[in-house]
Amino acid sequence: MRNIVLIGFMGTGKSTVGKRLAQALAWDFVDTDSEIGEVTNLSVTEIFRRHGETRFRSEERIVVARLSQQEQIVIATGGGTVLNPLNWEALAQNGTVIALYATLEAILSRIGHKNDRPLLKGSKEAIEKLWSERQACYAQADFTVDTSQKNIDEVVSEILTRLGGRVNNEFSGVAKD
Repeated sequence: MRNIVLIGFMGTGKSTVGKRLAQALAWDFVDTDSEIGEVTNLSVTEIFRRHGETRFRSEERIVVARLSQQEQIVIATGGGTVLNPLNWEALAQNGTVIALYATLEAILSRIGHKNDRPLLKGSKEAIEKLWSERQACYAQADFTVDTSQKNIDEVVSEILTRLGGRVNNEFSGVAKD
């Protein structure tokens, strides 16, 4: 049984939706950023501050390689994880890749003042540029779900419905509540 991989920009709901989706499937859930924190004993913010993005991406690559070998897990990736073609290939080889999309306005509203994300520390224009640059990569997913105007249950329901219609029935038995 393949994995389900959630990709998308920061604040689109990957971790929140991933946890609920994993519950619905009775699968394990793994957030790559949290997993990196477990392995390094440092938060993402702390890795960026102390060692920079290059070190973070190196740790991310190791975690993705390991997770992509497992089965029946829902994986929530960091916003930049799939920008590395090696990560994309590993995750897609043993997983259905689902992009979660949200408008930039929805993302900024969700993140608000509690922004602890290293790559969202710049101006709104810089964030918008990063968001725009990443959309083409996310568009390569098996399918996309717009989370801008939906609650968690609506997003999970849409994902389960779309997975239930897969030709090869790899997700047969999936609850469609």
